[in-house]
Amino acid sequence: MEKIVLAAESRTETGKKNRQLRAKGLVPAVMYGRAQDASSLRLIAKELEKVYAQAGGNKIIGLKVDGGRSTNVLFHDVQHDSRTGAIIHADLYAVKMDEKIKTEVPIHFVGESTAVYQQEGTLLKNLEAVEVEALPGDLPESFEVDIAVLDDFEKTVHVSDLVVPENVTLLSDPEELIAKVEAPRSAEELAELEEAPTEDLPAGVAEDQTAVTEENEGDADRQGKEAS
Repeated sequence: MEKIVLAAESRTETGKKNRQLRAKGLVPAVMYGRAQDASSLRLIAKELEKVYAQAGGNKIIGLKVDGGRSTNVLFHDVQHDSRTGAIIHADLYAVKMDEKIKTEVPIHFVGESTAVYQQEGTLLKNLEAVEVEALPGDLPESFEVDIAVLDDFEKTVHVSDLVVPENVTLLSDPEELIAKVEAPRSAEELAELEEAPTEDLPAGVAEDQTAVTEENEGDADRQGKEAS
């Protein structure tokens, strides 16, 4: 598969001036790595959104700065606008193809669970990604989980059930739950949830007596402060 290439320009704007960049359809970014100094960059917002949608955080892309040679990078951290969801800043990590890196690989759910569409259960996804260590060129794009195996409420999928290539080391806890199907609540359980919670009072004490006691205690406190 042909490598995705993203063009970038060197950036001198910092701080509040980054708002002006975004207003022009540009996004501030930083590229760094183990063997190089950090570089301030600016990216075309539309191109960045398109490339990030394709590459995510675990697919190598080629970054060309000021029309120079392509550098192999991974998206390390991407910040989104809380209101619009648009990317407002990106950290790009320059990788060496012969050095292993640690990163997260997304989990891709496929198939259908009979416990969901026949027994009206609820699919619970506990994890969306797992951490791995591998050479940049060996990173899988995703791990596929077929939820068809969840055909009853006792079945579960854990990290240890993932099919991991030999050249990839799984760092997440093997016992961690990925997904399961929760049984629908019974009529009795739903009725209990609808009941308003009540606070238990000591035996023989009425609610109005408690209120009077609290009021008397408050008066005693005020009187003590005035006396002091």
